Amino acid sequence: MPKIDKQKIEIILTRGVEEIIDFEHLRSVLLSGKRLRVKLGIDPTSPNLHLGRAIPLLKLKDFQELGHQVVFIIGDFTGVIGDTSDKDSERLMLDPKIVKENMKTYVKQIGKILDIKKCEIRYNSEWLKKLGYHEIGEQADVFSLNEFISRENISNRLKEGKRVSLREVLYPLMQGYDSVAVRADVEVGGRDQRFNLLAGRELQRHYGQNPQDIITNPLIEGLDGRKMSSSWGNTINLLDSADEMFGKIMSLRDDLIIRYFTLATRLDMELIKQYDKEMKEGANPRDYKLKLAKEIVRMYHGDKKAETAEQNFRKVFQLKQTPTRIPEYFISEEKVFLPSLLKQSKMVSSAKEAKRLILAGAVEINGQVYKEWEKPFSFKGGEIIKVGKRRFLKIKKR
Repeated sequence: MPKIDKQKIEIILTRGVEEIIDFEHLRSVLLSGKRLRVKLGIDPTSPNLHLGRAIPLLKLKDFQELGHQVVFIIGDFTGVIGDTSDKDSERLMLDPKIVKENMKTYVKQIGKILDIKKCEIRYNSEWLKKLGYHEIGEQADVFSLNEFISRENISNRLKEGKRVSLREVLYPLMQGYDSVAVRADVEVGGRDQRFNLLAGRELQRHYGQNPQDIITNPLIEGLDGRKMSSSWGNTINLLDSADEMFGKIMSLRDDLIIRYFTLATRLDMELIKQYDKEMKEGANPRDYKLKLAKEIVRMYHGDKKAETAEQNFRKVFQLKQTPTRIPEYFISEEKVFLPSLLKQSKMVSSAKEAKRLILAGAVEINGQVYKEWEKPFSFKGGEIIKVGKRRFLKIKKR
């Protein structure tokens, strides 16, 4: 039986919540002690989960701590089709091989937040691959085209003369049918998922199930102030190193500090309100950003690495020193092209990105800016490569 903890139930119903459908019903079942099946689905359109994704995952953790059943759906089928909920242009279909590669570490990543042993992990190809035209036609009959095109982003695209494919119209049916397949009592997701979440309620009614309650969460801003999105590269990823994660958080705008404390951590809200009050009274926001960075790194890397990340940050940015612990990369060649080295060592995602950073003067070798991307560099071993403000690599010879 789930715990009936009124304080924790209040957190579920209020913290990081934009809307609940149906609030009174969800509150009553939580207070009744009924064990709920709480669903979240994520499409593997990128190999990295980020703090924006962590917001609904933290909500699942809240449910899990009360004893409810968490159902995490990896959208290996819907990831190929593509959700257009947050897009202002058509999202192309993905190659199934890319989706398969992207989702390799998803269970490991959600395990940084959830107790995996208590999770029900499902892949929606299990049921969506089996559907034929008859079932899809039956599901599509539940909704009108007008309901779909009334969505703000779809309406704007149509007004601008942009293409909207029939495939995109079918996506909400697939996500909605996920709720039918796992018999969800509650589904959580970002506010941009509202239409898809409601589709789940309607399809559950169609199949004779009780409609799921819905919790939508706000969307968090990324490093550039826009919505955090892998496609924009403005993310703080759950698999970022402790130093990288700490440095990224320290680069956030000051006005996002309290928002991040509220949405991306589980520090007590009274403490967060106190931080807010102190900053409004003139305290230096940087001190609270340090607290935020340390808390988030602690959540994903542990206390020891959070302490080290703070020390390294102070050395690099306050004392202008090199961090104590630097990842090492071994090479056997005498001369190496830097773009290839940066890609192979995973300091950057591609040789193209490496070239861009080198030309922009963002790459240093032993403290000297290096812009000769077309010429191989002769490494003797022991060189320190710095990319941007936070990424360091020490070269070792085999």
